[in-house]
Amino acid sequence: MRYTLDRVAAGLARMLPVRLRAPVLRRLRLAIWAGRRVECPCCERSFHAFLVPDPGRLNAVCPWCGSHVRHRVLWLFLRERTDLFTRRARLLHIAPEHVLQERLRARPNLEYVSADLESPLATEHFDITEIPHPDDSFDVILCSHVLEHVPDDRPAMRELHRVLAPDGWAILQVPIDYSADTVEDPAITTPEERERAYGQADHLRIYGNDFPQRLEEAGFEVTVDSYLLSLPPATVERYGLVSLENMFVCRKGTGR
Repeated sequence: MRYTLDRVAAGLARMLPVRLRAPVLRRLRLAIWAGRRVECPCCERSFHAFLVPDPGRLNAVCPWCGSHVRHRVLWLFLRERTDLFTRRARLLHIAPEHVLQERLRARPNLEYVSADLESPLATEHFDITEIPHPDDSFDVILCSHVLEHVPDDRPAMRELHRVLAPDGWAILQVPIDYSADTVEDPAITTPEERERAYGQADHLRIYGNDFPQRLEEAGFEVTVDSYLLSLPPATVERYGLVSLENMFVCRKGTGR
């Protein structure tokens, strides 16, 4: 019943002027998905359930702010495992997700810089393999599910290492297949081939168990934090954390 109402609400929203669609749909979803069974840590709202836009994807999307599982995991990790919300820091956010950007930009302790090749959400636009900032410019770097889209990821990793401050830290996340090492083939060039090989048409590789070593080759000292495994089952269920993604915490190291 709720999904039927949600589809009706989405159809009604599409009939409105573009500037009104998102806010109206969010208000309608507050009523449709009202409840206290699950909670989104990003927007701090409770619902009967998270949205499941595609079959097989459980607890996927927050009805209010649109957070996905990886956004909720990252936000909780930043809140519970880091000093990001208490220290004064200059933060570089690569390919900013709207749900995270608006909350990070509002933090009074952060000097927030976001960057992307083209996204209008970003405050700066540049290629991650040529970051136009001096060495040691940022205390914190967030780069989630970006490197798998970069044609040559190793220069990108070296650039992230270069602009990170000596006492800073970075969270560098990618989709990972933990059953193998990284798979990439420059002969795979078409979107159809990439879809078959990597699971998504705009991915250029599937990272594997050697991802930390690739980061270390760029100069980082890497800590692999199995954060989700430390959470009680009730917390995992309440926040809809169905991913088993490890967190990759990178510090400056000595470089290569």
